[in-house]
Amino acid sequence: MIGIHNFRLLKQSLRAFSWRSISSSQTQLRPTFRTFSCVQVSLLRRYSQQLVQPASSIQVKPKVKARRKQTTFPEKSCERAGFWNAVAVSTAEEYNLDAISQYFSAHRNYALSNQYDEASDIIHAVAKSKVDNENREIFVFREGSIVAWNISDSEMENILEIIRNFEIKPYDRAIVKEEIEIMPYTFSVNSKTSLLQNGNIYLTAVEDQSTYHKYTYSNGMALSVKLGIWEGLLDKYVESIEPVTMDLKAGNSIRLSRKHLLKKTGELFALKHSINLSSDLLDLPDFYWEREELENMYLKTCRYFNIPKRTQVINEKLTHCIELVDLLSSQLSDQHHTRLELMIIALIMIEVCFEVIHFLGR
Repeated sequence: MIGIHNFRLLKQSLRAFSWRSISSSQTQLRPTFRTFSCVQVSLLRRYSQQLVQPASSIQVKPKVKARRKQTTFPEKSCERAGFWNAVAVSTAEEYNLDAISQYFSAHRNYALSNQYDEASDIIHAVAKSKVDNENREIFVFREGSIVAWNISDSEMENILEIIRNFEIKPYDRAIVKEEIEIMPYTFSVNSKTSLLQNGNIYLTAVEDQSTYHKYTYSNGMALSVKLGIWEGLLDKYVESIEPVTMDLKAGNSIRLSRKHLLKKTGELFALKHSINLSSDLLDLPDFYWEREELENMYLKTCRYFNIPKRTQVINEKLTHCIELVDLLSSQLSDQHHTRLELMIIALIMIEVCFEVIHFLGR
């Protein structure tokens, strides 16, 4: 950049250009120039080059696209050689695990695994046939989530249709399709542990460890899609009460009955109860208490899916909605008390009128 002293020198040089008035008898104006020094010409050239830059020399930082969830099942397996897909979806508030366990026990294509008996809230089913020499496994969580490893999209659709018979308080299918998590995974032969890096899961080739690692990653993925469902339900709730907030802003009367407001309050507290009391969003599952390696892997998976921050944000939104519902409840109570007071005043006035008529009649 040009220094202050050089800029002043350039400014004085530009002032040297002037127009001299000619006598009134002349009809033209003749410009008179003053000779610039070499330094002034150099400064003028440098300043003009800095003001006008070619478009190619301007560097613009590209926008980084945020990571988005997959909204549909993959039409085929992962296209990269040696990679398969792990798919997580949540379809209901809760599953009847006993009925699902009986179904897989009677199914000839799957076998139940008893490897996770300590985790009583899941079912682990392994297909009897492999694809590309890789096991096909399904983790069903009592909280209403399913994570499938190396399962094709058509088979996944069939499984979800069967699981629908065992759902308790199922979700809207439109919200379910918006919250599908798909993670490519492969095996790392030279690694003794598994890791999650650049959107891919790299499992250790040690079979005993990789099975537990699959469960750990499945637990984090199931929690992520479950939280995504709750985020969608909260957004839908906010949209439903938005007209009421606009009425408050405009100073209009609240077009909401006490019964409807009570229902909305119940929906809000039920969602808050599910997030903070009935899930593992705020606590570590008991399964990892004595497994330090799996615990660290589970916590890293939760951080990858930004679960702690998302939980904090959704709780802040819930707090705001509760404050709004309390305000609406207070407004409706005031309106109800006002109507009661007007009714009492009207009854008193009627009684006074009857007393006056009775007094004049005597």
